[in-house]
Amino acid sequence: MPIIYCRLELHIPHCHSRKQKRNIVRKLTDRLRARFNFSVAEIGYQELLQRGLIGAVSVGGDQMILEQLGRKLLVEAERTVGGDLVRSDLEIVHLDEEFYG
Repeated sequence: MPIIYCRLELHIPHCHSRKQKRNIVRKLTDRLRARFNFSVAEIGYQELLQRGLIGAVSVGGDQMILEQLGRKLLVEAERTVGGDLVRSDLEIVHLDEEFYG
């Protein structure tokens, strides 16, 4: 069973308050949740105003479909936050189905 994990690292130099950061992160996470079948959450840098780390995860039966969705998710993230997205990673993990079957 393939699982896709996307990691999005943000640098938000124009952000000067927690409220501004929360709005930017929430806009991105809400948009990714609404458009894709991914669980999305802020997973790091919560204590820093100008940094953000977002994780997005999905499970599926077909690795190729998950990879396509992951690439589309990264394109949408870049479209949403533009140059504030400084790094993005995609990783596919396979769980041993015999163990869970």
